[in-house]
Amino acid sequence: MAPRPLGPLVLALGGAAAVLGSVLFILWKTYFGRGRQRRWDQGEAWWGAEPARLPEWDEWEPEEEDEEEPALEELEQREVLVLGLDGSGKSTFLRVLSGKPPLEGHIPTWGFNSVRLPTKDFEVDLLEIGGNQNLRFYWKEFVNEVDVLVFMVDSADRLRLPWARQELHRLLDKDPDLPVVVVANKQDLSEALSVVELQQELGLQAIDTQREVFLLAASVAPAGPGFENPGTVHIWKLLLELLS
Repeated sequence: MAPRPLGPLVLALGGAAAVLGSVLFILWKTYFGRGRQRRWDQGEAWWGAEPARLPEWDEWEPEEEDEEEPALEELEQREVLVLGLDGSGKSTFLRVLSGKPPLEGHIPTWGFNSVRLPTKDFEVDLLEIGGNQNLRFYWKEFVNEVDVLVFMVDSADRLRLPWARQELHRLLDKDPDLPVVVVANKQDLSEALSVVELQQELGLQAIDTQREVFLLAASVAPAGPGFENPGTVHIWKLLLELLS
């Protein structure tokens, strides 16, 4: 039997995905893309980095009228790419980091989300790209533009772990030097695999030992009032250490 031609809807969806991927890449290049510069000097770790503080009112003094206004010092930028299959918790991670409550229910990201977080000496741009199958094709186009990759995994989604492993290793092959933080999310669920089991399932033990790869257990969605939790804070501190 002759193969059935693709229907108009499938062709339209394919075209939309291609256009969206191009738009994502252009936006990244325009807004975030400055080319990655390695900054892995072994200096002081910024475990205690805090957001830049605005001066209090009593610290401000009016300047003389004939004095020129000094130029504002521009903070250096660091870029973090947040990827993972749909439903792994990428959007929740960005919302919790930025001090917002998680959205109720599963709302897939069709496109991207971004957040900019200031620290004492630099600003961190985090870009999340949707994890549905159409958008995964474009992930590899972004890895060479960032300083660190965060790869989120749903620890309880056992059926799709082979897909998560495949996508992760594609990204690792694309840039052999990029530091990677793998987040074993949703550890609070009873069916979640342990970190040891996930290390095996994701094939992390086979990765070159010279590469910086971290596997952290977490549940990024807060369980109670307030938006911070130990798992998210631990991830953020590790990111600051890698970026400093």
